[in-house]
Amino acid sequence: MLQIPVIRWGKPYESMEKAPVVHFETGAELARMDQANGGLIKMDMRKAAKARDVLRQFSIEDLCNRLAVAAQSYMEETLPLGNGTQTPHEFCHIQSATTGLPEHMCAFNMRKNAFVLKHMKEVLDALTRGLPFDILTNGYGMESRGIMVSYQATAPMLGAVLPNNSPGVHALWLPLIPLQLGLVLKPGSQEPWTPYRMYAAMTKAGIPAEAWCIYPGGHDCGAAVMECCERSMVFGGQQTLDKYAGNPKVQAHGPGFSKILLGDDKVDRWEDYLDIMVDSVFANSGRSCINASSIWASRHTKEIAEAIAEKLGPVEPRPMADPDCQLAAFTTKGVAEAMNNQIEEKLKEPGVTEVTAKYRKGDRLQSHERHDFLRPTVVHCTSPEPFLANTEYMFPFVSVVECPQKQMLKAIGSTLVCTALTDDAAWKRELLDATHIDRLNIGEVKTVQLNWLQPHEGNIIDFMFRNRAFQTSPPPAH
Repeated sequence: MLQIPVIRWGKPYESMEKAPVVHFETGAELARMDQANGGLIKMDMRKAAKARDVLRQFSIEDLCNRLAVAAQSYMEETLPLGNGTQTPHEFCHIQSATTGLPEHMCAFNMRKNAFVLKHMKEVLDALTRGLPFDILTNGYGMESRGIMVSYQATAPMLGAVLPNNSPGVHALWLPLIPLQLGLVLKPGSQEPWTPYRMYAAMTKAGIPAEAWCIYPGGHDCGAAVMECCERSMVFGGQQTLDKYAGNPKVQAHGPGFSKILLGDDKVDRWEDYLDIMVDSVFANSGRSCINASSIWASRHTKEIAEAIAEKLGPVEPRPMADPDCQLAAFTTKGVAEAMNNQIEEKLKEPGVTEVTAKYRKGDRLQSHERHDFLRPTVVHCTSPEPFLANTEYMFPFVSVVECPQKQMLKAIGSTLVCTALTDDAAWKRELLDATHIDRLNIGEVKTVQLNWLQPHEGNIIDFMFRNRAFQTSPPPAH
């Protein structure tokens, strides 16, 4: 049996309390994980400053080079895991078996994370806007224009309370190690695999293990990480976003409510953009905050909804190892049923019609003994008023909303990714000025199409470093 320890500043720790990690379909025990607790974490955080000290023995450029080596190990090699080892295939298989994500999607997310590791130097150069790396190491220095600047780390490490839904989110914390900042990770109970494999790959590449803590455990572990870390990252629902809104010490990630807006100058050619719309909704089984959850247009909305539903409606659950499997499973019983019940209730509101039902065989909710599936769902809304017009679910769900272009920016609400299909110069300016849109794509760009040389959701440099005034007296004349 695979036994996976707690990692306390690079040292494996076996606890008395252990938790099984089981296959979501069969219930078979795949591993046992040692469990941390809040008291242990609080005690360990007294040594947090040492994580930054040990990493500053290496230059940022050196650490980036080591990450490129780690990327190859992560993708190709058999690496240690607890009391055993793990091949890349075994990694994807066990990740799928615990998260319900199809194996080929696990492999895709694995490649995406490895790409970020391999290209970390370019990523940091872009995120720092070309700032010389030694300024972050030393705390001050001369930038390219010959101006003295100072950047101070706001914390010696980042604490992160990680989710279970998609392995792709791990790319958000990967820049911390090359920035010479430690990592304190509380992994999701169903997806501890990426943090542990990253840890193994990086330490094999010569990055000090002492910069790492990995604390599998209960809710008290997440609370302790959030309490003890001066800077932390957390994932959750809208409640989580609301809880930490305005807290400068917390970078909260939740629903994206990402959208595609068709401008009046493009909407009559909506068929040309159908693949962009479908892929934006359907990629990664709709589990990402960057999946489009609604599509807005002033006309042709019924035809758009019908065309998307015709493509997505027939999609059925398949075995996780099937390369054609496109639907992720809900591995916690009751979650899918609750979502399905809410959708059915909200479909009773005036102005809302489900379009997918006639294209699928059977019900939206597919129930099994230990897990469930939700089939893709497309709804048409005659206005932005219904609840389902601007709602996000963790499966391929999209609302096609009829709304005049001049009203869209007021009606769409908070939006992580907005793809606007338009050449209207005046509307482009309004889109650029819209502060409730985080990532803006103008033109034929899928919402799920990321550019890792730009911040995904909040620049990690701005979060972990502060630009402050700094002066030093000139050297004495000789």
